[in-house]
Amino acid sequence: QVQLVESGGGLVQPGESLTLSCAASGSPSIIYVMAWYRQAPGKQRELVARITNEEHTNYADSVKGRFTISRDFPKNMVLLQMNILKPEDTAVYYCKAENFYGTGYWGQGTQVTVSS
Repeated sequence: QVQLVESGGGLVQPGESLTLSCAASGSPSIIYVMAWYRQAPGKQRELVARITNEEHTNYADSVKGRFTISRDFPKNMVLLQMNILKPEDTAVYYCKAENFYGTGYWGQGTQVTVSS
């Protein structure tokens, strides 16, 4: 089992930056992939970025060049650096961890609001 706790959400203006953090506990050694998803009101949850233990990354087209996902292995954390934020980035952001068998674990989510 893996428990995930996100932090770092908040209210920012368009063009500003924000960094989300997700800390894993329990049995973090079983984690192979960590990812960030988001869900805006009335929309489906979508993948934002993912990173493997080998630090291979994938990004949604809408965030490429603006967001960066990274791992802090000693601290069992995954970070999402978000730059040049836009109103359409407003959503609840969820951290997800997957083990080698594809079993997923979710955090409780953190709200990001981009508004002037």
